[in-house]
Amino acid sequence: MDFSKKGTARKQQYIKSASRKLATKASVTLFRLFLVGLVSIIIIGSYLGFGVLKGLADSAPSIDQINVAPTGFTTTIYDKDGNVIDTLADADSNRVYVGIKKIPKVLRNCFISIEDERFYQHNGIDMQGIFRAFFNGIKSGDFDQGASTITQQLIKNQVFNGGAENNILDRFIRKIQEQYLAIQLEQKLSKDQILEYYMNTINLGAGTHGVQTASRRYFDKDVSDLTLSEAAVIAAIAQSPTNMNPINHPDNNSQRRMQILDNMKRLNKCTEEEYKEAAADDVYSRIQSVTAEQDENSTYNSYFVDELIEQVIADLQAEKGYTYTQASNILYSGGLSIYTTLDSKVQSVLDNVYTNESYFPKMGTDSFWELTYALSIEKKSGKTVHYHTNDLLNFNHLTSAYFSSKKDAQKLIKDFKTAKVEAGDTILGEKTNLIIQPQSSMVIMDQHTGYVVGLIGGRGEKTGNRTLNRATNTTRQPGSTFKVLSTYLPALDSAGMTLASVIDDAPYKYPGTDRYVRNWNGENYEGLSTLRRAITRSMNIVTVKTLEKVTPQVGFDYLNKLGFTTLVDNMTSKTGKVYSDVNLSLALGGITTGVSNLELTAAYAAVANGGVYSKPIFYTKILDHDNKVLLKKKTSVRQVMMESTAFLLTSAMEDVVKKGTGTMVNFQNLKMPIAGKTGTTSDYNDLWFAGYTPYYTACIWSGYDNNRSQTNKNYQKIIWRDVMEQIHKDYGLESVPFTIPDSIVQRTICTKSGKLAVDGLCNKYEGGSTVATEYFAKNTEPTEKCDVHVKVSICTVSNKIANDFCPKATVKEKVLLSKDETSKTMDTPYILPKNTCNVHNAKNSGLPNIIPPPGDTTPPVTTPPAGTPPVTTPPITTPPDNSNNGGTDDGNTDNGNNGTNNGTEEIYDPEFNYNYGH
Repeated sequence: MDFSKKGTARKQQYIKSASRKLATKASVTLFRLFLVGLVSIIIIGSYLGFGVLKGLADSAPSIDQINVAPTGFTTTIYDKDGNVIDTLADADSNRVYVGIKKIPKVLRNCFISIEDERFYQHNGIDMQGIFRAFFNGIKSGDFDQGASTITQQLIKNQVFNGGAENNILDRFIRKIQEQYLAIQLEQKLSKDQILEYYMNTINLGAGTHGVQTASRRYFDKDVSDLTLSEAAVIAAIAQSPTNMNPINHPDNNSQRRMQILDNMKRLNKCTEEEYKEAAADDVYSRIQSVTAEQDENSTYNSYFVDELIEQVIADLQAEKGYTYTQASNILYSGGLSIYTTLDSKVQSVLDNVYTNESYFPKMGTDSFWELTYALSIEKKSGKTVHYHTNDLLNFNHLTSAYFSSKKDAQKLIKDFKTAKVEAGDTILGEKTNLIIQPQSSMVIMDQHTGYVVGLIGGRGEKTGNRTLNRATNTTRQPGSTFKVLSTYLPALDSAGMTLASVIDDAPYKYPGTDRYVRNWNGENYEGLSTLRRAITRSMNIVTVKTLEKVTPQVGFDYLNKLGFTTLVDNMTSKTGKVYSDVNLSLALGGITTGVSNLELTAAYAAVANGGVYSKPIFYTKILDHDNKVLLKKKTSVRQVMMESTAFLLTSAMEDVVKKGTGTMVNFQNLKMPIAGKTGTTSDYNDLWFAGYTPYYTACIWSGYDNNRSQTNKNYQKIIWRDVMEQIHKDYGLESVPFTIPDSIVQRTICTKSGKLAVDGLCNKYEGGSTVATEYFAKNTEPTEKCDVHVKVSICTVSNKIANDFCPKATVKEKVLLSKDETSKTMDTPYILPKNTCNVHNAKNSGLPNIIPPPGDTTPPVTTPPAGTPPVTTPPITTPPDNSNNGGTDDGNTDNGNNGTNNGTEEIYDPEFNYNYGH
């Protein structure tokens, strides 16, 4: 045996054994080091992870500083009887808040079953849902679904702006903070409170936010009335307001709706029968029907609401110190409750009449479509070209933009575009606007309260919100409606005149000029006329002469007291021209910028209300979202004339309607006293009627927006009549006379002198009896007897005062008018002659046929019969010029209104039997 080889083998074996032991020991050591390292990494990672999570949590908003309550609510507008007439909301505020008790259980359960079925079990985050979402994410690669609780969704929407992050990191940070706040929020609020906030916050498509608005939008019913089928539709939208919209994507909504119904059955939230009934419901056909009806009835805000918005924003700025933006924001998103003065019955009558085309001139004769057009083209060369209405008209050699049909206008536009737009050109923008003409506006007020109860700001389809409102935003020349306010009101109230005051209607020039004041009925002059007759007949000359006595400044001051804000006193234009309404043109309504219908209505309402002016208001109170009073509107009133003056004007304007220029406004089937005044401007550009009953005051204007003569001159009266008669009929209003105040007395007067009538003279006047009963304010009634009528013997041969030689057969006693006639008037045939008969004398008194001796041309000097009053000739004086600027208006003169002030005329009313006495 070789021991040396054995030793070597053992040695090698020993070395191998030692190596294995060393390797094993090293492996154990390395494993131990690995375990230590791994544990260390886990521990360190845990600490780091905890630190990161803690840092993210600490950087989250404080739970005490966040507000998860819904913000942005629909403002609701009510009529005077508390009925909803409109709502206002911006894009994010179409929300009507409802408490959890009003939200039916079926709807709550539908949301919970699809969005967070363990809502009432978890503490804000759903760990089971998180793990489920994690493993589903591993399978699908989508880690962004299924883990958010309703509490988290509420926080995401209200604190994190809906969670629209740009990258994964930001989304991860938001998720951590969202979960952290969710746990805290559930310690602060009850489950029901969280659910209530959530269901009032969530976007549910079609511009709706919250379940109440969605219920109204899709089913036209209150949320409390929803069925299981309908509730499932609304709950399905929550996942994606756009893709799950049941109007535009019914198939998508239907799939999720069935998932909700399945969950409801699985969770025992509905019975098998309820499930089957809901599944079989043809709910989407119903939604389409509701949508079609809403689209058909959807309109822009009414003209009343347009003006209401303007007033509310102005009042919020003035009374609350808001900026315009702040006031607008709270109006459209503050959830206000606005209680207006609108009477829906009144407004309905207005709407019905104004949508009835038979009330307006026939299309193609006096009615037209007015076109405004704009087109911008980028030519293929890169040049930009702009075209406007005039270019369109020139293209077809037209002189006006009025069309008898829309088709004609649209064909012209098509032909124009064909000619102007070439291959390679790009249309940058195009705007077409067709507005029916003539236009019209009407305002109705309750004169006793100052409430605007109805308003129309234009004729035809309304094409936007807060568009041109012809009742409030535009000014037009008021025509003869201004005579009562600018002239006769101050004349009776403070200038010592009465309705019996007499002024001669005869040819008359504006003081200091060669321009004549023209009556609307041409060169027909009525002679001595009372102010009552002047108002009834709308006499221009008498009106201007009256204001001359009153002075234009006094008339101007009264108009300011009546609330007119557009009058001008010494306004300098850019060209340096000075304008002023303090002149005699004021008498006829010839003013610089015109007046608004609303302000004219309020002024007439002051007369109707016994001289008390009430600033027109559109709302009585506004409540904020918490039902606290934000604004309260009190009627601002002031006495602007004596009560007696108001009645006298009313009495005179009753005659306008009974026998003057306004007879066409008398109700046809209902007895009701009406007082009012017609008004037209030259060329009939503006047609007005302003009037009132014991209940309501209303003013109507009609005309072309761009001033065009009208041939139909009475249609505005028919509209006023039918609107007002229907309103009074609908309310069953009793016909009662206008109240006569205690400060009024009556006297029998002569209408040619304005003094007490004399029996045997005034009632025997050759021109007809001039005896009338007139109203006076106490202490202004006449005390002197008539001194203008004279009983005299007239020779019927010479038509002069009879002398002692006139045969009795040719002598007739007549009552004539002692007046100096400077021009032919209605009085002329009945003027007392200045001379005695020059036909009969001592030489020929016995001849049967009276022929003056040849060559005898000198009339004999005779003495009038005993008892004949002396004939006096009053001196002719030229009144001073009180026009201030010399810019008086003869009825057609432009008084600085860029062509829109065409003075004042009146329309001859065939119902009034005009007798010149010839």
